[in-house]
Order: sequence, then C-alpha cells, then structure tokens
Amino acid sequence: MTGPDVCAAGCLTFFCPCVVFGRIAEIVDMGATSCCASGTVYAALASMTGMGCLYSCGYRSRLREQYRLKETPCGDCCVHWFCEACALCQEYRELKSRGFDMALGWQANMEKMGKTTAPQTHAGMTR
Repeated sequence: MTGPDVCAAGCLTFFCPCVVFGRIAEIVDMGATSCCASGTVYAALASMTGMGCLYSCGYRSRLREQYRLKETPCGDCCVHWFCEACALCQEYRELKSRGFDMALGWQANMEKMGKTTAPQTHAGMTR
C-alpha cells in the first residue's frame, strides 16, 4: 500500500472502527455475515462495555489461520487489547494487500476476481 492508502486506512480506523471491523469480518467470514451486522455488534460492545476488542481478536485469529500468518510478536488478544486501532488497521491493510477492495464486500470482490461462490441450497425437498 502506498502512503495515501495507509493514511486513509488509519483515518477510517481511528474515526470509524466499527466500519473497518465490519468490512474485515465480512471478508474473513467469506460473506457469511454482513459488514453492517458485524459492525453493529462491534459498535454496541465497544460503546456499552468498552470491550469490542474481545470480539475483534477472534477475527484476527481466523485471518491468520486463513493466510497462515504467524502470531508474533504477541498473541491476538494482546494485540487487540493494547492497541485495538493498530490491530484493525493492520488487518484491513493485510486484506487490501491481498487484492480485496474493502469497500465492496465479499460478494462483489468475488465477482471482481472472477470467482464464483457455492450455489444456494434450499432446505427440504422441492418439486
């Protein structure tokens, strides 16, 4: 990422961490949850308890597992506990560097990359 991209990611994280987290969660969950839903849960936890980091550190672990990233220099929860904004910004930039347009969401990124998702299945039998 270039200087302006890093600055934009940092500013978005500082002023709207719930948006950044929502975007990260949607990509890490491969579209299973929406940016809006994840961001809302994060915002509620952060504003009511000040503990949004407990929710977001699990996504850092999943991101690391998906891309086989090392857990250094300290554990995921420690990173989120001591510098939540830095952790979110780092994750956001990691996904961007892997080719995701974070503003698009999972489905639009898959279409942009020319990938398809699994077909929708319906519960029960149909005629």
